[in-house]
Amino acid sequence: MKLDILAFGAHPDDVELGCGGTIAKEVSLGKKVGIIDLTQGELGTRGSAAIRAEEAAKASTILGVAFRENLKFRDGFFVNDEAHQLEIIKKIRQYQPEIVICNAIDDRHIDHGKGSKLVSDACFLSGLRRIETSLNGVIQTEWRPKLVYHYIQWKNIEPNFVVDISQFMQHKIDAVMAYSTQFYDPDSKEPLSPIATKNFTESIEYRAKDLGRLVFVDYAEGFTVERYVAVNALTDLK
Repeated sequence: MKLDILAFGAHPDDVELGCGGTIAKEVSLGKKVGIIDLTQGELGTRGSAAIRAEEAAKASTILGVAFRENLKFRDGFFVNDEAHQLEIIKKIRQYQPEIVICNAIDDRHIDHGKGSKLVSDACFLSGLRRIETSLNGVIQTEWRPKLVYHYIQWKNIEPNFVVDISQFMQHKIDAVMAYSTQFYDPDSKEPLSPIATKNFTESIEYRAKDLGRLVFVDYAEGFTVERYVAVNALTDLK
């Protein structure tokens, strides 16, 4: 399956929170999009890995992605080493995405920054033909995505560009709230976590609204880049 966009998240729900609106929009434009979660989120304060898998499947349906996979790296303890890089390289070569989107470059949760660098490094290494990988006994061809973007999560990182998601904000909210164990629920008996507060849930909308305000649209999602964004003409910018 050849993809236009492959989005990575350290945990199930990272992608929805960081770029759910953008993914829903790209799918609506006919792009083929996939999601790969690095871990099962098994160390999460609330819920369980099994429940998170069910929630992730529901969120994926809402976003309309072509597929979702989980690499089952150790939540909290995966590292950016050869073994983990090779697993991601195999996926990049399998799906040959033009664009990869991954975690914030720096964030409150240590897995976010680690996941960001791990995926970014794997994207580069995937283009080196002397690194040999195989899938189902077949040698894979090298592949390097044209672009790697990083979404924004807990910290207010200044974006390099934003995407208008005004028509897809409800898709984003619905996909996030598919993780019903993870977010604000006044009736829940589970321990409170930083993302399970009412403030955090409300921030999903008001942060998107604030980014939208700055570019004169209702809602937007922000991204950082690894190299300059190039346009063919000044009129390409909105």
